[in-house]
Amino acid sequence: MTDERVIIFDTTLRDGEQSPGASMTKEEKLRIAKALERLRVDVIEAGFAIASPGDFEAVKLIADSIQDSAICSLARALDADIDRAAEALAGAQAGRIHTFIATSPIHMQYKLRMQPDQVVEQAVRAVKRARNQCADVEFSCEDAGRSELDFLCRIIEAAINAGARTINIPDTVGYAIPHQYAETMRLLLERIPNADQAVFSVHCHNDLGLAVANSLAAVAVGARQIECTINGLGERAGNAALEEVVMALKTRQDLLHLETRIDTPHILAASRLVSTITGFPVQPNKAIVGANAFAHESGIHQDGVLKHRETYEIMRAQDVGWHTNKMVLGKHSGRNAFRTRLEELGIQLASDVELNAAFVRFKALADKKHEIFDEDLQALVSDTQAGQAPEYFRLVAVEATTKTGSLPTAQVQLRTGEQDQTFTAQGSGPVDAVFKAIEALVDSGASLRLYSVNAITEGSDAQGEVTVRLEKAGRIVNGSGADTDILLASAKAYVDALNLMQFQAKANPQAAGV
Repeated sequence: MTDERVIIFDTTLRDGEQSPGASMTKEEKLRIAKALERLRVDVIEAGFAIASPGDFEAVKLIADSIQDSAICSLARALDADIDRAAEALAGAQAGRIHTFIATSPIHMQYKLRMQPDQVVEQAVRAVKRARNQCADVEFSCEDAGRSELDFLCRIIEAAINAGARTINIPDTVGYAIPHQYAETMRLLLERIPNADQAVFSVHCHNDLGLAVANSLAAVAVGARQIECTINGLGERAGNAALEEVVMALKTRQDLLHLETRIDTPHILAASRLVSTITGFPVQPNKAIVGANAFAHESGIHQDGVLKHRETYEIMRAQDVGWHTNKMVLGKHSGRNAFRTRLEELGIQLASDVELNAAFVRFKALADKKHEIFDEDLQALVSDTQAGQAPEYFRLVAVEATTKTGSLPTAQVQLRTGEQDQTFTAQGSGPVDAVFKAIEALVDSGASLRLYSVNAITEGSDAQGEVTVRLEKAGRIVNGSGADTDILLASAKAYVDALNLMQFQAKANPQAAGV
């Protein structure tokens, strides 16, 4: 059997951003879009252009910057949404408008308050309007998983006749079961007269933990696009994870006879970038990209892998970006060797200025740590890039003391413009004291919504990667910092968040239910 290609449609920047607290600035979105481009994702859904001025600017920036992936913007089946999406995509090498309307009885009755005939009419009008402004139009039947089959056949046939060339069948609420979802897809392909004129797509949510299984079941019977996100990010329980569907298709090519164009060794770098920017850590036992995904504790397993890797491993760790070799560069290594290792890890820095900043941090880290791992480099570069918000506040010094029976005390020195200020505060712990000292200096009025610490490597000298999420008046920012000193990493993350709050406040994206 000849292998067929499945289109990978990544919606990390749109549906993934709808996770509470996962909002991103346009600069952060562009960094992720470039990682997706290196991954060779076919279609990047960059956002929902009409949701906010910030979302429009992000879609436009990505459309103007990305060359090797099609750029998509979501739009409800409304004239204003479609026109705004088309405007944002004007500079794209390849653009796509993705318009949708709800098709389930419960959504039509209670959300849209429209009759089925009206829904079909509005869908057709939206697709035609989108097609007049963009050659590539996708149409989604929101809540298709709970829609009636006859109505789905009717509205999809009409949408294809109106010019849609991709038809998405989303399981919006994660309700589907694999065999039932596959049967729905098979019947749609069989019963819709013009089904051969469009690519059928799947967009599955993970409420029952079945998003990947449902996606694979659907492509097995004829769907040829999977909509997914890095790390399975998304609202509620998330979406189908890109890394899982891609590696399932690659690993079981013998059974599915399907392939993608994804350059899989870049998967891990993309996963870590998304995790750092959103502040959502990857669980250790997460498939493909979790820290334990290729770890073996059992003696029986270890013995088998040592004798022959395939006894307990169905894929190579290197194929998704894991590297078994330790980072061998040290404090005497030069800039060229440093740059070369970053390239081997799939890390691309935007400019020599960014490279120089990362190299300075590398030298400082090499003085602190006896062994430097590839994971350290990933965190070091992320920390360098995270600090690129305009520095309204600059961390100068942190000093903390803690003693049994006494409240911990922290002294923080911050620079605002040309002025240095110092404050000493007490807290329930040293981190709390550091944060209180910073707040006393800046009086931001922000609330701390998340404080997360992850050890990047093993050992007592491991770097700690800290994420701080602040919220003020509905605006959410994620700051990050990494250091072998966890208090310093925490202070860096808090100040990074404050700088983002000052200059690039992130508004919660308008929810879109596909």
